[in-house]
Amino acid sequence: MSGKERKGKKFFSEFREFIARGNAFQLAIGVIIGAAFQGIVNSLVNDIIMPVIGIILSGIDFKTLGYSFNNPITNEVVTIAYGNFISAVINFIIMAFVIFAIIKIFAKIEGSFKKNKKEIEEEAPTTKVCPYCKSEIDIEATKCPHCTSDVE
Repeated sequence: MSGKERKGKKFFSEFREFIARGNAFQLAIGVIIGAAFQGIVNSLVNDIIMPVIGIILSGIDFKTLGYSFNNPITNEVVTIAYGNFISAVINFIIMAFVIFAIIKIFAKIEGSFKKNKKEIEEEAPTTKVCPYCKSEIDIEATKCPHCTSDVE
């Protein structure tokens, strides 16, 4: 077997391990949900927020905002659509804010789980007292290491 074949098999076995770990599935699900969510945010920005901003700013339609000029070489009209750019910036800010809020919520939930787990671990005793010599011993001990008495 040549070196290229071994490298190819190693690459595919590593890829199979990566897929089997579940990271790829979680990433794929995140991308699909993110794409669906982006459609919702695009609609929010383009259909609700930008028209409201346009009304507030004396009826400006951001879709039509742009600067057109003639290209002297090709004699074609070129348009710089800065209104679409403004919409995209607002869209980005909303997406970033929502993602930030989701991360904060998950971090808070994760923190409460860790706190509850820590409280449970702290509440559960890890030692007990030998009834004969009154020494502190491990909770699972059946014989006291100090006085060698059998402990229940």
